[in-house]
Amino acid sequence: MSAIKKLLEDYADSGNLDYKNLIANRPWIVRENMKCILSPDSDGFLCGLLMCYMFNWSVIGFYDGKVMLIQNGYNATDDDVCFLDIEIYRPDVRSIGHHMVSYNNRIKPSSWEINYQHCIQPNNMRGYDGKNSFRLKYPLATIHLLLGIVGSVKKVPIPVSAIAPLFFVDGVFQVLYSYPENVLNWLDYLGIEEPTNPLRDVFLHEHFSVFKQIRVMDNFFRLRDEITLKTENGEERGDRLKISKRNGDVCNLNFVNKNRITIDENAKSRMFRFLRLLSENTGWFLNESHWLLDDLKVHKLKKQDFQSMGWSLTNSNFNKLMEQNPLSWAMTSGLNIEFTLDENMLFK
Repeated sequence: MSAIKKLLEDYADSGNLDYKNLIANRPWIVRENMKCILSPDSDGFLCGLLMCYMFNWSVIGFYDGKVMLIQNGYNATDDDVCFLDIEIYRPDVRSIGHHMVSYNNRIKPSSWEINYQHCIQPNNMRGYDGKNSFRLKYPLATIHLLLGIVGSVKKVPIPVSAIAPLFFVDGVFQVLYSYPENVLNWLDYLGIEEPTNPLRDVFLHEHFSVFKQIRVMDNFFRLRDEITLKTENGEERGDRLKISKRNGDVCNLNFVNKNRITIDENAKSRMFRFLRLLSENTGWFLNESHWLLDDLKVHKLKKQDFQSMGWSLTNSNFNKLMEQNPLSWAMTSGLNIEFTLDENMLFK
């Protein structure tokens, strides 16, 4: 028996994700007129596009672990503000993400349930942790989890053309064939067999042969590459908005004054070009007036990781991390955790 099959047997659970119960406990996820802060990549963009289209949400900023941009007049702790595609470890913040955040479920701090009370986290919901079940971690993107949630209360249109961007996001196209047992396990959990689940139109269809699917994906990659900006210092991929450099300095921002910041027009233009590509393929209408990005404030945060600090992944070191009250983090491999500290106390 393979190692992953053994894990699947050990962690076998009954039934699918109970969307009704999830929404009852985190009703903000299907509330009208919310404001959202996104990860500045294809997953965040798709999540923002979907929620603006389905629930009249507005995008008011971005967060990449090093820099947070928020439209003036809003705070991340407001009742009608949430983060899409990143888990925030604070009791008054709403968020949804898909990363592995628990290293060992036996040593979680006492603040865990309180700080994640408004967070939607699939690995936590299934009791998976990095130490014991890392290979069973959620293998898709946040947008796929969000589709299941939204589809439980509203019909979500998924045209055939939407399959390419929904396979492209977070490298899902490669993951499907690299970890098939885990993908099937999670699709079952997300309720793909339910007739009204929009994930059926993404994964359970007969639209493409394998060859045609490869051609469709190759075309989408080429369209993305047409938006990519090549510079002397590398490139800025067409499916991302770069707001920070490797060293944490801000990027692609214009400081009108100390209280008003705008996104560089060229960077914003590339972002909206990619958003229009997503909108054209998904059929989710892009209303640019819902992307409030002309009067921003910026918060610089401290991002680190275990490997660069010489920390191994142990119970003791994870406890040391939690004692620092990180704002967000993710176990990015079996050997490393990347994390962000809020040294300026943006979040109390």
